[in-house]
Amino acid sequence: MVTSSGLRRLTRNTRRMALNLEDIAGHPALHRYVQAQSLALIRIYEESPRLASIFATQQRWLMGHVGLAMHFRRDPHDRGKELTVSRFIEVVHQHAVASRNTADAFIKEMLHYHIAEYVSGGDGRTHPLQPTAATVQTFTGWVLAHLRTLDQLDGGDRLARFLERPEMVARLQPLVADGLLSSKPVREPNQTFSLFIWLNNGGIVMDWLMSGIDPDHAGLDRIPTSVVSIGDFARWLKLSRTHLARKLRAAENLGSIGWLGLRGHSVMWVSSTFFQEYMTVQAAKLAIVDAAFNACFPQSEARRPLP
Repeated sequence: MVTSSGLRRLTRNTRRMALNLEDIAGHPALHRYVQAQSLALIRIYEESPRLASIFATQQRWLMGHVGLAMHFRRDPHDRGKELTVSRFIEVVHQHAVASRNTADAFIKEMLHYHIAEYVSGGDGRTHPLQPTAATVQTFTGWVLAHLRTLDQLDGGDRLARFLERPEMVARLQPLVADGLLSSKPVREPNQTFSLFIWLNNGGIVMDWLMSGIDPDHAGLDRIPTSVVSIGDFARWLKLSRTHLARKLRAAENLGSIGWLGLRGHSVMWVSSTFFQEYMTVQAAKLAIVDAAFNACFPQSEARRPLP
């Protein structure tokens, strides 16, 4: 929380200070705002599930951010700073996001499904790549969802200011990528969150679970969700029912989820521990986005104190 003395310091400084993880995690209405954010991300998935597949697992999500950052930081006059297959593979490996073979397979898939494209023809190892316009638009939707949440937390005007200069995504995204790659809460989440981030569309699985929670129930030890049928859940996600059920059973063995009655025929609940793991990661991501925004839009009003 921001103290009165801290607020005075902020007021004297015209450079708005970004919210940190503790500020965000301690906000009493965080769940309500993150729930709306989760629904916005689910809509992005529903509108373009193929494109949203670049965020299907945390590993793919981070590789997507690496590729976008390399694209936005490119220098057409410096071949050493362009996004190429070989440079992408090397950067992914350097940051311990994935093996070289996994990075190579990922970029080939992105090209196959027109999520990325060659800027010019020739040898794919030496010629530059770029994300398609649709890819940049989808990522911009991710940015907008997070800026809206941050504005709700402190009454800011980030979203409006970004919409006035949407081209600033080219400066903002690489800073977000840097923050994600260096964030321990994001890269090394606790056990149940870690279980889901390796599941295809695992992020959407968790978003769906958490978006169906009544905020008034968030303080319970076992928090009811809106999920009843694993089969319906799997079909909506285009996942193997068997694979999803296996992950849910593993989470159940950890005491992180369960059913209020008969498994598969009653409402699923999530534990308060799992809920807090999820909210901690969301708070970390929001803090990273706010720090990036603050670096790109430094001349802002002092932030309002959090309630």
